[in-house]
Amino acid sequence: MRLLLASNASYDPPRGGSTRSNLAWLRRLAATGHHCTVAASSPDVQPRVSSSGGIRIHAVPSLSLHAGELGRLIRETQPNWVLVSSEDLSHTLLREAARTAPGRLVYLAHTPQFLPFGPESWHPDPPAADLVRGAAAVVVIGRHMAAYVQTHLGREAAVIHPPIYGQPPWPDLADFSRKSVLMINPCAAKGISIFLELARLLPEVRFEALRGWGTTPEDEAAMAALPNVSLLENVADIEDALRRCSVLLMPSLWYEGFGLIVMEAMLRAIPVISSDSGGLCEAKRGTRYVIPVRPVQGYRMEFDAAHMPRPMLPPQDIEPWVSALRRLLEDEDEYWAESARSRQAARAFVSSIDPDAFGKLLESLPAPAEPIAPAQPAIEKKPLDEARRALLLRELRKRRRPQ
Repeated sequence: MRLLLASNASYDPPRGGSTRSNLAWLRRLAATGHHCTVAASSPDVQPRVSSSGGIRIHAVPSLSLHAGELGRLIRETQPNWVLVSSEDLSHTLLREAARTAPGRLVYLAHTPQFLPFGPESWHPDPPAADLVRGAAAVVVIGRHMAAYVQTHLGREAAVIHPPIYGQPPWPDLADFSRKSVLMINPCAAKGISIFLELARLLPEVRFEALRGWGTTPEDEAAMAALPNVSLLENVADIEDALRRCSVLLMPSLWYEGFGLIVMEAMLRAIPVISSDSGGLCEAKRGTRYVIPVRPVQGYRMEFDAAHMPRPMLPPQDIEPWVSALRRLLEDEDEYWAESARSRQAARAFVSSIDPDAFGKLLESLPAPAEPIAPAQPAIEKKPLDEARRALLLRELRKRRRPQ
C-alpha cells in the first residue's frame, strides 16, 4: 500500500502523543514494505524533506495555511489511503484530502478538542463533521473515545491502540526513596494549577515538570517562583524523565482521549495519580489514585502564548490530591503495592495490543475504483500580438461610449 498521513503537528521532531502514535503505526507499516509519506507542519521557516524509520516526511511551515501542498503530494504519491490526523483545528487538511482523494479518507480521531464535532470541540464544523462521518474508516486508540465518536457523530470507530510501548523487558523504575513528583506538559488545561498548589503545600517534596506543547512563559514563571519546582527540557526517550521520579502526576482538567504517558509510567512500575477526565480512567486500568476533578467549563475568546484558547477553570478540591500524594510518598508498603498493581495492569494491557491491527484494517477497506485525478495543467498565457491588441482596444472603447 501507499499511504499519506496529513497532520498540522510537527513530525520532525515529533511532538505529542498523537504524533508518536501515528509514527508507531507508520513505522510498523514501513517495516513490512508499505510506502509511507507524511505531510506535516514544520517548526522551521523553510520547508524540508527528511526520512525517519522508512517514512518520508515533508515538513511545511504552517501546513494548514498551505493545504495546496497536501493536494500536490496526494497527486504525486497516488496513495491508496490518505490518513488525516485530528491535529487540524481549522479542518482545512481534512477538506483538501476529501477533495483531492475522494473515497480514500481515513480519519485518526486523537484529540477531542480538535475534532469538528462533539461538546469538547474548539471549532465545531458540521460540513467537516460530515466528511469524517463519510470517511472509509475512523480510528481511535481507546474505547472511551470510540463511545464519544459514536455518541456525537453517530459513526462507529475502530479501536486500534498503537504499538508505541516498545518490547519487553521494560525497566522497573520505581523508587520510593526519590521523593520526587513528575508532571508532563505543565499548562492550564493539563492541571498545572493542581501541580503548583501541591508544590506550595509540600515544600519538602521535589516537583519536576517536563516542558510540553502547552507550556507557556506564564507557566514557566509560576514554576520558577517555587524553590522546590524544576522545569525539565524535552527528552528523546521518555524513560530519561520517568527514571527521575517516584510518582507521576496527571491532574488533567480537559477531556483526555486516553493518556499514553499514564500507561508508559505504569509499565515501568511508577505509580500514577490522575484525574478522572475522559479516557484517563481507561488508561489507569482499574488501579488506584484516580481523583475526581471539576473539568474545564469552556474557553475564552483569547489565546495564550502556546496558541491555545485559555480555559475557564473552576476551583478544585486540593485535599484529595494532598492525601494521595502523601500516602504514596510516606507509606512504603502502599507505594510498592501500587507499583506492583500498576505494572501488572499495564503489562496485561500492552500484551493485548496487535501491532499489525492498523495495517489489517487498511487492507480490509474496499479500495476506490477511480484513480486520483492529476492536477489540471495550467493554461498557457500567450502575449497578444499587435493585431489582437488593437482589436481588444477597439472593443473596450465601444463599451465605454455612452448609450
